[in-house]
Amino acid sequence: MQVRPAAVAGTFYPREPGELRSQLTQFLGAAAHQHGSGPHPKAIIAPHAGTIYSGPVAASAYVRLRHPREPISRVVLLGPAHRVPLCGIATSSASHFATPLGEVALDTALTTQLLALPQVALNDEAHRLEHSLEVHLPFLQQLLGEFRLLPLVVGKTAPEQVAEVIDRCWGGEETVVIVSTDLSHFHDYEEAKTIDSVTTQMFEQLRYGELDGKRACGVYPVRGLLLVLKRRGLKLRAIDLRNSGDTAGSRERVVGYGAYVSP
Repeated sequence: MQVRPAAVAGTFYPREPGELRSQLTQFLGAAAHQHGSGPHPKAIIAPHAGTIYSGPVAASAYVRLRHPREPISRVVLLGPAHRVPLCGIATSSASHFATPLGEVALDTALTTQLLALPQVALNDEAHRLEHSLEVHLPFLQQLLGEFRLLPLVVGKTAPEQVAEVIDRCWGGEETVVIVSTDLSHFHDYEEAKTIDSVTTQMFEQLRYGELDGKRACGVYPVRGLLLVLKRRGLKLRAIDLRNSGDTAGSRERVVGYGAYVSP
């Protein structure tokens, strides 16, 4: 068994399991009270900052996984590369990813299938310190229990190539597709609200070709997902849009966070 250990426990989220579960329960409870649980989504876009900053927003989407119509047994998780310059899409040779809440088994069979695509390659270094995927795992462990994970770090890649990968993984109600991204970075509070509002319109209108990295650090996986939704005639809607000035930071230089679900 080859385990990718938690890289950002104790920095992006609590290291102690009891504290982490308590934090997640608080976020999910507040999200259910504010937004309701809603229907089970097929696809989610959620943020990936430290949980004190973006966790309340991510919970607004994740609370909808509480009572799925059918058990969710596979999570396809795509996020941007922050640590390693990357072109294409990186999979992992690990058999499990670990967090303080335990180990999540990877869908190694699906990984093998994706490696037949030219835009997909094994790249453990891209995963080793990457937080954009890891911060989502405790939410998923808390809500789903056991499931198989397909973790994909997405570098500079054409939307059509990302969409091809997502389509290969789409599955049925047993599969949920999650794209990890934050929104604008380091504007003042009011400017960030304006920018992120326009970005949200682009997301909801599936205008993937107009997005750039200044609007969403996860622009490459986001573009691919929006293209898939457009081709499939599906919609995306925002259920929460805030920034670090609303959650746990100052309002002088904020980072934007949005939670979106489809259908």
